[in-house]
This record gives sequence, structure tokens and C-alpha cells, in this order.
Amino acid sequence: MTYSKYDASGNDFVIFHTDTKKDYSSLAIDLCSKEQFDTDGLIVIVPHPTLDFQWLFYNNDGSVASMCGNGARAVALYAYKNKLASSTMTFLTGAGEITCSVKDNIVETQMTQPYELKTPFKEDRFDCWIVDTGVPHVVIVTDDLNNFNLEICAKFRKKYNANVNFVKVEKDILRVRTFERGVENETLACGTGMVACFLRMLNLNLIKNHIKVYPKSGEELQIRQENKILYFKGAVKFIKNKEII
Repeated sequence: MTYSKYDASGNDFVIFHTDTKKDYSSLAIDLCSKEQFDTDGLIVIVPHPTLDFQWLFYNNDGSVASMCGNGARAVALYAYKNKLASSTMTFLTGAGEITCSVKDNIVETQMTQPYELKTPFKEDRFDCWIVDTGVPHVVIVTDDLNNFNLEICAKFRKKYNANVNFVKVEKDILRVRTFERGVENETLACGTGMVACFLRMLNLNLIKNHIKVYPKSGEELQIRQENKILYFKGAVKFIKNKEII
């Protein structure tokens, strides 16, 4: 079997396609290990009767995630390069159908419709909001990203069963730090988390409906809202192929 490693904004994924739809959680733990690919997750592409394909997405601990913005961009480039789909494709995730467009190594993903899980509230001195952008996210607005604290993040993650994001607006850009479920630590980037932060700042009228976003990885991404639809865009890199018997 040939597996491929792709990077999207500092998130690495091992990807392969197969005709067999089954539980790959144990394989995810193995392939994502430091001894193998050392990645954040496993994405398995399987056939779908009406769409281009369906994905099965696993975090590196074997747990299943409904949606991953960076993973969606990575799998779109893989599918295009492996001639599983055209440059514009629609596939099924646990959060619903996703449409992506590929141009060279730039991939734009149409995100799933978000919905609020908890109205804005204050806890541990922080202004918080919880929204589902494919997976649940706590969004904490801050004027200093050094306020990002692993103990606080772990507490919120456990209490609300959600990823935890700290976001700061700097002139015409957003900067985001994310504590991610499955990783159980700070991650270099989280697409659905950046989109959640974008929505919070947009609702507060602190940004326009099209903005650049920089996660911990430092890579530039773009998020926009058009006709109430959210789009997430950025570069994806192919890292390597590896055959495993």
C-alpha cells in the first residue's frame, strides 16, 4: 500500500484511497506515529455513490473527527493529483458535504454551516463563545496571545468537549492559537478553529468579511464570508509517498 503525507498550514496528514470502507482507527494510530509518518491525522478516501468521494477522518490518537478545515484542503489536493476528482470537487465528511476548488497548490474549501452552541459568556476572566464549525470550538478573544495557557485550555476542552482558541485582531489580520482535541495540546493550525475565530470577530464588527489569518505555524490563510457561506483558503504541500507492506 502506498500512503502519502501532505501538509496544510503546519498540519500534517497521511492520506490514502481504497474501495474498502471500515474502521481504520488502529491504523491511524500506527501510521500517525513518530516511527511512521509523524502526522496529526489519517484521511482515508472511499467511494461515494453520488459525490466525488467520502472521507474517513481520524486524529492521531485514533479518534474520529467530523470535520477538519486543513484536512479538507489536503485531501482535495491529494484527490486532484491522484485523478480521483476534478479541480472542483464535492465530498462527504462527518459534518456534511464539502466543496473544494484546487488551483496549483492553493485550495479553497467551502465550510459547513456553523451554529452557535453557547451564547457569549465570561469564565476565568475570559470572554468566551462556543460555536460548531464542523467540530465545536471555544473562542476566547484576547489582546495578548501570551494569555494562551495550556492548563486553562485543557480545562475548557474537558468541560465543553471542544477545541479551544485564543484570537487577537491586529489591524487587518487575525492571529490565532488553538488547543486541539485528539492532539490534546496546542497545534500549529486548525482550520475550523480559525473559521470559528473569524466568525466571532465578524460578529463583534472588529473585522471585514474577508481577512488574512495567521495560526501558530505562521502561514498565511484567507477566510471570507459571501452570501452567508464561509470559505477557507491557503496553500497545501505534498511531502512524500511511502510504501508499507
